[in-house]
Amino acid sequence: MSTRPSLREAPHLSGFKTGDVLVLFGELFSRGYANGLVDEAERLGMTVIRATVGVLRALTAEEVESVPKPFINVPLEAGFDMEPDSKGVSPIDQLKDVKLSDWENAKLDQKSLDESREKAVARFRANTAEYLRQLAPLIPAGSNVLFAHLMAGGVPRTKIVMPLINRTVKGTGDRYLSSEKLWNSEIGKFCAQNFLEVTAETFRHLLELSADLRQSLETRGGRVSYLAYGYHGTEILIDGKYQWQTYTPYIQGWAKKRLEDISKSFHAQNIRTCVYNCPEILTNSSSIFQGVEVSLYPLLQAFQKEAPDAPITRRLLDDCAEYLRNGKDSFEEIRQRTDSYFSNPVIQEKCKFDLWPQHTSAAQLETMLNTSESLQALHKDPKHLITAVLSEAVFEACGRLMLHDSWSASHPVNWITHDGVAKTLGAN
Repeated sequence: MSTRPSLREAPHLSGFKTGDVLVLFGELFSRGYANGLVDEAERLGMTVIRATVGVLRALTAEEVESVPKPFINVPLEAGFDMEPDSKGVSPIDQLKDVKLSDWENAKLDQKSLDESREKAVARFRANTAEYLRQLAPLIPAGSNVLFAHLMAGGVPRTKIVMPLINRTVKGTGDRYLSSEKLWNSEIGKFCAQNFLEVTAETFRHLLELSADLRQSLETRGGRVSYLAYGYHGTEILIDGKYQWQTYTPYIQGWAKKRLEDISKSFHAQNIRTCVYNCPEILTNSSSIFQGVEVSLYPLLQAFQKEAPDAPITRRLLDDCAEYLRNGKDSFEEIRQRTDSYFSNPVIQEKCKFDLWPQHTSAAQLETMLNTSESLQALHKDPKHLITAVLSEAVFEACGRLMLHDSWSASHPVNWITHDGVAKTLGAN
């Protein structure tokens, strides 16, 4: 086990209570990490305030009808990929005619990109200021407030990018594309800039622009905290010990490190803020990254080790067994395959904490994809994996751990480990 800040135990209940407020600064997907946070907040009787994300305009009256209230209809769309410069040319306009066969030779006008980025930042900050203006009267005097930063992503919305990323995360043989090669190209550098704006800098804008509201709330007796969802690998059971590992290529990694740095800078100013690095999950949005789910399988062992007699463990094992060809007899085979995978020198070479995030090698990517497929083959249906069940456990535990720890936010960056997930759910 490492000495880095980690949430390894079931949380002590915080001071959040009925009437307090959870502010969702970003998009709430149908099933994702933030759902666990919302579930825990609602269990405590907190009010959840939602936002408009994913569009460059406010929602129409018809669209608003389906959004749970309270809800602030100010578009918080981040990134600059669709932002036109002074000549009306957006970054994706610059890429619209690039052919897949010639992507390496694509050239982008950096001056135009910088102008689009500056305009997009100004737009986002103006919209965030208006969002906060409308938020203020929704918060009762004396209430405690938790801001949850849910912004992530930033893949440019142009047809040339996704095929390249697909080759980077799934390509083998002739289709293999080194993530380093992509990242060092003009297109890759543009992606990196947009990732930073969406995933990281939006947190800075929130912290800066909410300063007056934060001071007003705290002057009236409230407590204000901020949390953000990070990823920086996590510790799982490998050969019977909790060891740090990571998914490669995690091309958002540099943006997530910037997110951590932003949290550290504001935490040093005595503002309660923390980036929580969560365990890997498999969702609709992460399913493109085949292999990210391999590290979920050892969560079975963590539950067996940390909460062997808990009802949640029995229920989880029973549910997982239903997905597997040989039921619970498959658990040992899963353990052996994941232990072998994470002990493989080709994989260990890409799981060095001090070098994170690292780029791919052809051997590493092929090993990861082959292991992913071999684990899928243990299931009755490759479209229905036990990782769905295990992801739900991670959602729930992370929401509980993050909400209660953020009350004090004693560290600007924290890790949620598999033993923390198992102990948190096993305590109920």
